Amino acid sequence: MCFCLISAGNAFAQIGYKKDSLQIKVYSEIEYIDRLIKDIKVDTVFCDYCSKNQIKMLKEEAFRRTYLIRNDKDVKLENGTYKHALLIRISKKDFLEMREEENDN
Repeated sequence: MCFCLISAGNAFAQIGYKKDSLQIKVYSEIEYIDRLIKDIKVDTVFCDYCSKNQIKMLKEEAFRRTYLIRNDKDVKLENGTYKHALLIRISKKDFLEMREEENDN
């Protein structure tokens, strides 16, 4: 009985979390030559409803996160390109403020 209550509580907590935030998928790449980083670039932001400013800010966040993992042993390559898929979760309120900042400029 106790286990059922805990499981039900977790299910309701997830519904509230999804209700208040957005999750946006972004692809980035790290290019290595001789185990040194040649380039980090953000390829694609999967967001059909984003403004230009929102896409710009999401790309900046994806670049930052990709940069942070660049030297991880599971990521670093001798030669080649590491393709990184990110899920960026942002609150709906903050997401709308990014659009409003664009209108202020």
